[in-house]
Amino acid sequence: MIIVCQTLLKNTKINGITLFPFIILSNKLDKDNKVLLNHEKIHIRQQLELLIIFFYIWYVVEYFYHFVKLKNGNLAYRSISFEKEAYANENNFDYLDRRNLWTFWKYI
Repeated sequence: MIIVCQTLLKNTKINGITLFPFIILSNKLDKDNKVLLNHEKIHIRQQLELLIIFFYIWYVVEYFYHFVKLKNGNLAYRSISFEKEAYANENNFDYLDRRNLWTFWKYI
């Protein structure tokens, strides 16, 4: 995991994004945001499970499915199984130590 602060995200609503092996943050202060970093670490684990490329394919397909269904970008994003798992467990700092393989399936 490599944490990078990037000015490209400054004018967006994105606080952080994971592009394996990087966690890209919009604000340097977020390097100390344990909840945000835990959320992004969950995505790293998901990406590894799906051999990285399949994670991104699945993520985009699921986003567009929900977007067509819900007609709302934010709701579509929040409906993605990977995001559901990460948001549900971002405050649990022991989660990755006990997480089973393919746990995101429970959130589909």
